Amino acid sequence: QVHLVESGGGLVQAGVSLSLSCAASGRTFSRFIMGWFRQAPGKEREFVAAIDRLGESTVYADSVKGRFTVSRDNAKNTVYLQMNSLKPEDTAVYYCAAGSGARIRVGQTWYEYWGQGTQVTVSS
Repeated sequence: QVHLVESGGGLVQAGVSLSLSCAASGRTFSRFIMGWFRQAPGKEREFVAAIDRLGESTVYADSVKGRFTVSRDNAKNTVYLQMNSLKPEDTAVYYCAAGSGARIRVGQTWYEYWGQGTQVTVSS
């Protein structure tokens, strides 16, 4: 079992930056691929970014590529999402998720453990 807790969300203006954190406890953090997903009001949850177990490989959704950066610190059992140049369309509840395996996956059904989410609201 892995327990995930996101933090760092808030209300910000367009164009600024925000950093999310996801702290993990339970089973060995470094065993898991970590992903970030988001769900906007009235929309389905979508993939944002993911990072492999050692932090050497990352994947991003086209909508955030070049603006968001995912990273992890296995010593701190934490994964981060640095969000720059935020846009109103980035408004959503952001979730971190953990999945077992060797390769990054973008499908949310593959991820086994999920946090409760943190709200990010970007005003224009």
